[in-house]
Amino acid sequence: MLELAAIFVSFTALFAYLNYRFVGLPPTIGVMAIALACSLLLHGLSLAGMPGLEERVEDVMSRVDFNRLLMDGMLSFILFAGALHVDLGELRQRRWAIGLLATIGVIISTLTIGLASRWILQAFEMDLSLIYCLVFGALIAPTDPIAVLGIMRSAGAPKSLEITIVGESLFNDGVAVVVFTVLVGVLQADKVPGFGEALWLFAEEAGGGILFGGILGGLVFWMLKSIDEYQVEVLLTLALVIGGYTLATHLQLSGPITMVIAGLIIGNHGRAMAMSDKTRRNLDTFWTLIDESLNAVLFVLIGLELILRPFDWLYLFIALCLMLTILAVRFMTVAPPLLLVRFWREEMPKGSAQVLTWGGLRGGISVALALSLPAGDERNLVLNLTYLIVLFSILIQGLTIGRLVRHVTEKSSG
Repeated sequence: MLELAAIFVSFTALFAYLNYRFVGLPPTIGVMAIALACSLLLHGLSLAGMPGLEERVEDVMSRVDFNRLLMDGMLSFILFAGALHVDLGELRQRRWAIGLLATIGVIISTLTIGLASRWILQAFEMDLSLIYCLVFGALIAPTDPIAVLGIMRSAGAPKSLEITIVGESLFNDGVAVVVFTVLVGVLQADKVPGFGEALWLFAEEAGGGILFGGILGGLVFWMLKSIDEYQVEVLLTLALVIGGYTLATHLQLSGPITMVIAGLIIGNHGRAMAMSDKTRRNLDTFWTLIDESLNAVLFVLIGLELILRPFDWLYLFIALCLMLTILAVRFMTVAPPLLLVRFWREEMPKGSAQVLTWGGLRGGISVALALSLPAGDERNLVLNLTYLIVLFSILIQGLTIGRLVRHVTEKSSG
């Protein structure tokens, strides 16, 4: 573990330096693009008759359990750090838009993308069972908070848009993981659960995660309020994340939702009523550093993961068709809720549907869920397609969302 950590932290630091010094892309996208270029370079050297270096990197990458590293490790830190800086009052103002997008939107996207992917794969004469297509729909439907958070904030989005897309991305991955878990259970047991059973599982994981996150956040808030020593207070929040996520997982509750709720409580009530200015500054510095460092490491891993993916031009064409379908489905699930929330007087700027559609980036969570599938040809197909879609999403959408946001902002102000 220490050797692997040393390798990836060193690579991440080097790539971050190169990006800041010479490339100038947004940090997470920049380090991933450089890692991707390194993967392609190693593959080119291997084709040119120098296979040794690529094989060594492949050996290192094959020792990384990406699914466990992200889902049982990094995700808890990144979600808590993201929620820590979300204003609860603004979140409440957009609660209907966020709630509809993060729940109904995910479920409709799962079904629509699943059915469309089955039709597209059949058109390319590739057979994938309906349940596997629905599993693919579940893992690719949610927007990824890891990919979205930094990019939307640096793009200068209007506050209403930023809070909607960031709030959605913080919650919808928890919902998607529950839907994914139900579908994988069906896949493995070859038995379709009843509506009541599926609804109970969803309520148990998601509702239980909300309740447990509230309890943990409230407990740590009380502890923070009773002392004024920033080292101990930062340590308490660290224990909340590590211990709380682990305990939620053991209790079969949604760890991601638990972390989001706890982060909102500490970031709002804790920051306002339980911290001195000195504690607030140190806490913000600590969690910002954790958030940005883990994001950079994660995106380097995504870039280097290309070495392990067998390339096939057919996969590329299928992934492009699926990406266009995913964007169309995203627009269809975004536009109606935005029209509906006007009844609750949640005003959104003109062009919000386009920004929410193009800003719905897919990222590491989709890859991690695909890696957790049972071994087999179906898993390999889903994993390769997922990886290509994630690359397109982060590189193309991530690099152009800023321009779209600026265009919508100018249009709204004009």
